Amino acid sequence: MATRAEPAQAPLPERRPELDAIRMLVVIGLVFFHSALVFAADDDFYVKNAETTEAIMIIAGFGVVWAMPLLFVISGLGAWHSLQRRGAAGFAGERLLRLGVPLVFATLALNPLPQWLRLRSADADYHESYVGFLPRFYDVHLEPEGFPFLVQGEHFETGHLWFVVLLLTFSLMLVPFHRWLPRERVRSIGDRVAEAALHRRGVVFLPAFAFAAICAFAGLEEEYAGWHHWSYLLFFVAGFVLATDDRFRTVMRRDAGTAAWLGTLLFAAAGPGFALADEPFTETTALATTSRALFGAAGWCLVIAIPGLLDRRRLEQSRGAPNPTPTTRRRLYGYLAAAVLPLYVLHQPIVVAVAYFVIGWSAPIPVEYAVLVVIALILTLTAYELLVRRTRATRFLFGMRP
Repeated sequence: MATRAEPAQAPLPERRPELDAIRMLVVIGLVFFHSALVFAADDDFYVKNAETTEAIMIIAGFGVVWAMPLLFVISGLGAWHSLQRRGAAGFAGERLLRLGVPLVFATLALNPLPQWLRLRSADADYHESYVGFLPRFYDVHLEPEGFPFLVQGEHFETGHLWFVVLLLTFSLMLVPFHRWLPRERVRSIGDRVAEAALHRRGVVFLPAFAFAAICAFAGLEEEYAGWHHWSYLLFFVAGFVLATDDRFRTVMRRDAGTAAWLGTLLFAAAGPGFALADEPFTETTALATTSRALFGAAGWCLVIAIPGLLDRRRLEQSRGAPNPTPTTRRRLYGYLAAAVLPLYVLHQPIVVAVAYFVIGWSAPIPVEYAVLVVIALILTLTAYELLVRRTRATRFLFGMRP
């Protein structure tokens, strides 16, 4: 009896090691960034050092403008390939397992700790036990107008997991889009845009105007790494579109140098406004609005520049037939690539816990910062190695494949 043939599964895309390297760099860099917030004068972090400095945010600002946006672009690239391989239902199920499970687990099991330490750090007379604080953390209600952050409470928070909330939301928004708009139509749109970008210099920079507009008029949000949270949807969609045609890679490699210089100049031009405005993230003055617009445009340029430069370097190395990567380095690379999401989930509660004890020292800021970073990095990697990756249950809870 004849049976209907199963649809052919799309071939696995070429692994792009430069994108894995960016993801690892950003997540490890977050340990340095969140540790720095302990000493920043202009940030309301969970625990604060008695001595602070404004220099922290100036130095960290250059990472803010590109780091999290690049994670969303890379996630959009991966979403395109995953949808082609799994289909809409398979993609939704995989996203719920890989993102939804660690989101729920970490929110309930890990996120109460930073909030409890915030209360203890701010008030020397606060002596409530951690177990006693938990019911207050779990006292929540729904706020539909806060979508996608629907669950709210006086002490409850998703904290640093806002990235996972947004990524899961954006991914699930793709499912009806994928069913409604045929893949051939998406490819056709991507083909026309890629053709224009390939033959007309400057087309790849046009999205910078959209990012400039949303930053200028919607404002920036400190709790979402300095960007308005819906601007990340644009980065995610941009990554999705870039994945539709390999000519976009050619364009990014070609224009990476120009994008790097332009992004750096735009970011530098935005600096004085952020320094001089009273509330640069939200003010509607000409100075603040213009600075935010420059910031948004700089972000897009750097998002084009960094992967483009790394891809260009990788291509040049492959043409030069370099020696094979040493086995030890490949193993380390594979180890860290698989650890990205668990390390992201683990790092902030650990940074806050270590900082809670470090800020009591009477040492200079550079010494306290160095000690905080080293201890937090060691504990984060150790927790991943001993408490996450070794059992199927914990791998599942942290979004890892079996």
